[in-house]
Amino acid sequence: MEVTCTHPPVRIDLGDRSYEIRIGHRLLDDPASLDGLPPSASALIVSNVTVAPLYAARLKAALQARYRHVHVVELPDGEAHKDWASLNLIFDALLENACDRKTVLFALGGGVVGDMAGFAAACYMRGVPFVQIPTTLLAQVDSSVGGKTAINHPLGKNMIGAFYQPLRVLCDIDTLSTLPQRELSAGLAEVIKYGPIADMAFFDWVEEYMPSLLERSPEALSHAVRRSCEIKAQVVGLDERESGLRAILNFGHTFGHAIEAGMGYGQWLHGEAVGCGMVMAARLSFALGCVDEDFVRRLTDLVRSAGLPVVAPVLDGQDNVGRYLQLMRVDKKAEAGAIRFVLIETPGRAAMRSAPDDLVAEVLRQSCLGDHERV
Repeated sequence: MEVTCTHPPVRIDLGDRSYEIRIGHRLLDDPASLDGLPPSASALIVSNVTVAPLYAARLKAALQARYRHVHVVELPDGEAHKDWASLNLIFDALLENACDRKTVLFALGGGVVGDMAGFAAACYMRGVPFVQIPTTLLAQVDSSVGGKTAINHPLGKNMIGAFYQPLRVLCDIDTLSTLPQRELSAGLAEVIKYGPIADMAFFDWVEEYMPSLLERSPEALSHAVRRSCEIKAQVVGLDERESGLRAILNFGHTFGHAIEAGMGYGQWLHGEAVGCGMVMAARLSFALGCVDEDFVRRLTDLVRSAGLPVVAPVLDGQDNVGRYLQLMRVDKKAEAGAIRFVLIETPGRAAMRSAPDDLVAEVLRQSCLGDHERV
């Protein structure tokens, strides 16, 4: 069986918590993917009912060459199940199989699986090792990298969690072939994000190669994953716990998290909410005089071309603006009730800023009405 790793690994430099992101093809079947991981008698694959039937048997076969006991737990699928009940299914599996503190968890799935497996690893016996094996584009370019783990609360997304770094991230590009088109588009939101905040040359590339990305060109997807991981690795290496710089990775997320919480988790995919949220954040950046109309239109067009929504949903027909503001004040970036946004200072550079409520309200009114021709 031919196994290939398309690129040299991307390294996350965090001292004794440093690790590699390996990007390539057929990594699930490659015993070398496991080289250097700590020895243990057991391993637990954490997946969900959608991904496990596709890939769990292959991963289990590879792991059985290294671990005497390989267990699998399948969680319910979807953002609506990113909660205590699903988290406890992981703990149930660990305890029922008498897993010890050397047991290695393998998160096989998208961002929800990765976040929950990582949080379980951080908590079980006060910390056991885990490996991220993301099978969605969104997870490969964003959520599997950087050690942010969490579950949702009905009042806020990712409000209960921990910073806990994986031992390794394995991005097998081949797993993207089974991804539903809607999920692929959702992942492209996080790819698009990296241009406005850090690298407009990459933004240019995404504009040019969007048709290839939507057609799942292996070469285009490999480059998109690698460049996204390189940018995130640089940011995380400088600010692991989001005390400053790392917050720029949340471009579009303040609006996006409000959409997810306000509509109910799972109604819009995370990437759909982030895509629309980036358009809203770009509009707010324009309203504050940071970017011009052309940038807002260009970003809006790119988000739309990825198959993502650019018109924000109405969350409350009686007081839609008030509902958005209420939800955004629960966001982790808020300080003393003041909403903090990641805004584009100039294309290719982002920063955290506050904005007057009346200005945010105007952006919300325009965005929810779909007024995307007038900035």
